[in-house]
This record gives sequence, structure tokens and C-alpha cells, in this order.
Amino acid sequence: MNKLIINLRYFLTPALIVTSLIGIVIGGPWVWLGVAMFVASIILDWITSILPTHANPAGTDKDGELNGIPWLLNTMMYMQFPVFVALQLSLVWRVYEYTTGVPIGSTEILSAMEIAGVSLPAISIQTGITGIELIGASISAALYMGLGIMFGHELSHTKGWTFVLSRWMMGLSGIAHFCYAHVYNHHLELAHEDDPATCPRGRNIYKHYLLSHFGQSRFLYVMEQQRLKRLGKVFFSPANRWIRGYFISLPTVFMFWFAGGWEGLGIMAITWIISGFELEVLNFLEHYGLIREKGQPIEYRHSWDVGESPFTQFGFIEIGRQGDHHDRGETHFWELEEVGSPDTGLGYYAMFSLLLVPPAWESFIKPHLAKWDAEMASEGERRIAQRLNAKAGWHDMDQISAQASSA
Repeated sequence: MNKLIINLRYFLTPALIVTSLIGIVIGGPWVWLGVAMFVASIILDWITSILPTHANPAGTDKDGELNGIPWLLNTMMYMQFPVFVALQLSLVWRVYEYTTGVPIGSTEILSAMEIAGVSLPAISIQTGITGIELIGASISAALYMGLGIMFGHELSHTKGWTFVLSRWMMGLSGIAHFCYAHVYNHHLELAHEDDPATCPRGRNIYKHYLLSHFGQSRFLYVMEQQRLKRLGKVFFSPANRWIRGYFISLPTVFMFWFAGGWEGLGIMAITWIISGFELEVLNFLEHYGLIREKGQPIEYRHSWDVGESPFTQFGFIEIGRQGDHHDRGETHFWELEEVGSPDTGLGYYAMFSLLLVPPAWESFIKPHLAKWDAEMASEGERRIAQRLNAKAGWHDMDQISAQASSA
């Protein structure tokens, strides 16, 4: 039973995704359920980050056997694709209702009944949708498609049909290029300027979102250009994985266009922008401001871990164990361990609320980076840090470092 409970805690985000889907299907004010749950998640993450709470990774039992149940956790990840499709279809349906002017009404889908002496009310859905409700449905769907990207990330480290599944999951948000760029660029170049996914000091999330998104796409573009040239094939061909990635997104484009024309594509754009933004938030948080000299090995200190927020650990399937993840890229998330990487002490949801306001984020992260520079950086990395601090206009870093040392 204990092993089952350890595994079920990783169903937190899938449960929230399905709940958001149900809210969109029921309609009315329930379409905002996803937004409400996301805000509640931020609050809970702050609480679990601040309180003296701690949860170990899944790890092993007393006999040394893994606590993770592979078939259960793998099935959970595979099932996210049909759930994402259902989430998108529910939004397409609501777009169609809005653009065709379906009047607001109610349809009963389950009559009132009594089970074991307990009276259950009838369940109905609202037909038709208002403009403000459609915005709520779009944001709710986008937030949980964005969170679901973590499952696509996990599967991008596999081979065969599960890697293809990862590409299709990412393709629903127009970012299928991520799978190749993440494995063949980020995991080889992290914490160096050659990695567009690593955010340098002084850059805010809004600028990083654009530079990282298009930088990763460009990486795959160039990689395919060089690969196809070596194979003697033309760039515009079915063998081009960069082009194929965007073709994966075409069914989504056609659905939203069919449902609502330009208005439908506008709603699709909202979901793509928000979900893509969430992906880049994770890239931003995992290595922000950390530095590695070109050609030097990737070490635990080049990633931020999140080990003090159980809500983040469970909700993000241990993706915060970045140090171990980058050391053992193909290791399943339930096998990752604490390896002593630097830790900011806050969970991802909590830090998300900070980075939306760049001055608040910089005030938070500077002391952590000053500590990293003093205690973990090599001499070469410290020299680079001084240059980047000056470039970012962070002239108070020496003072912050001195205050941290005397504390």
C-alpha cells in the first residue's frame, strides 16, 4: 500500500488536467476552474516551500527495490496524449458554439439518483458560451496543456514510439522542435551561451521566452540542414524532422480554423502562447544565471534543484531534480535522487509568481547567485560571472556577496 501511495502522488497534475477538462465541458463559470486551480497551486506551493516540509524522491524500499511502479507511471504518461486531445477538442467545441451563436441553455447529462441511501443531484452542462467564458476556457486549457508538457519532456528522453509520442504531445502546442533541441542541444550545452534554453543573468522571462523558443527551433533547423546535406537529400523533403514537427501541429490548426475561422485561430494562439510560455518558465528556472565554461564537464552545480517543496516535487514529477537528471538523462523520474545541487528553497509555482515581475525575481535570485559564485563556481566561471553581472547592470553583486558571507 505504501508503494502505491508513493506512485499515486505523481498523479497530482494529471488529476488537475482532467478536472480542468471537466470544467470546460460543464461550461458556465466552471470554465474558469483551471485558472482557479492554478492560482491555488501557487498558494499551496508557497506554503509547502515556507513551512518546514520535505519529501524524499520515490527512491527504493527497505529491500533496495525501486518504489516506482514502471507500468503504472508509464501508462500515466502515455495517457496524457489522449487527455490533451480531449482538452483541445472540448475547447474547439466551445469555439464552435461561440462563433455559430449557439444560445445559452442547459442539457442534463445525468439524472438525479439515489445510491446506497445517498441522493445525488442531476448533472447538466451549459450549452452555448459567452465571450468572457471562452477566454476562461482558453486560459484554463492552455495552463494545463503547458503543465502537461513535462510528460512530453520525460518521453523525449526515450527512443522509438515513445519519442514519437513526445513529439505529438509537443506538437499540440506547436513546439515539436523541442524534443530534438532539448536532447541534442540543451543537454550538451547547458549553462553555456550556446544553449538558448539557459537564461543568462539579467534577462527577464518575457525576453527569454522568445529567444529560447526561436533559438531551439533554429537549432533543429540548422541540425537538419547539415544532416540532410550529409545524406545528399534536399532540405524540403519528408526526411526533414524540423518540417515534420510543424506538420504535426497542422491538425490543431485545421480544427480551430474549421470551428471558428480567424477567431478560432486567435483562441488557438492564446493556448499556444501560454503553454509555450510555461515550457520556457521551466527552462528559465532550471539553470537561470548559472555558468559553465565551454568544453568543461556538466556537473551537479550547473542546475538548480527544487527539493524543499513537496507540492512541486509531486506536481512536476521530480523534474526539479535537475542535477541528477542532467547526469543521467535517460533515467526515469521516479529514480532521480538528491545530489547536492544548489537549491533556491522555493518551488516552481512560487518562483513562477516572482518571475512574472522581473524586479521581484532579481531581488530573490541575486543572493542565491552570489552564493553560487562564491562557493561553487570555478575560477573561470567567476570571471565570466563578473562580466555577465556587469553586462546585466548588476553592480551590487559584490555587496550582496559580502552580506551573504557575513550573515
